[in-house]
Amino acid sequence: MLIRRATLADVDLVAPQFDLYRQFYQQPPNPEVARQFITERLQRNESVIFVAVDDTSNPPRAAGFVQLFPLFSSTQARPMWLLNDLYVSALYRRNGIGRQLMEKAREHAVENGACVIELVTAAKNRTAQALYEKVGYRRDEEFVRYELGL
Repeated sequence: MLIRRATLADVDLVAPQFDLYRQFYQQPPNPEVARQFITERLQRNESVIFVAVDDTSNPPRAAGFVQLFPLFSSTQARPMWLLNDLYVSALYRRNGIGRQLMEKAREHAVENGACVIELVTAAKNRTAQALYEKVGYRRDEEFVRYELGL
């Protein structure tokens, strides 16, 4: 399994995985929306995506991806990252790919001087929570999260 930073040339690998990720969060299938969203993020340098590529398949196919969005910590006056999306295709689960993608995200954040990686997951997504805690993430017990739907 090869994990690499995605470029515009990888949109056709990442977009179908992103569409499956959106479906996991109860969004209707929409390959065009997925393709457009991933393309725009990469074109505008608004996110960093690492893709796990099964290079033994012909043609190579994506096994999963992680997408990070840049943020800043005002209190620490340093960059930080939001790990917004992590998805591993059902065919490749339970093979450590999620862990490898998380490690690649951590390496990227460290290399770029970040003070923290934050993430949010569904309260019922116990599988993801177990992975996050296994690789060192801690549940925030200090702050309450709010959101304003628009």
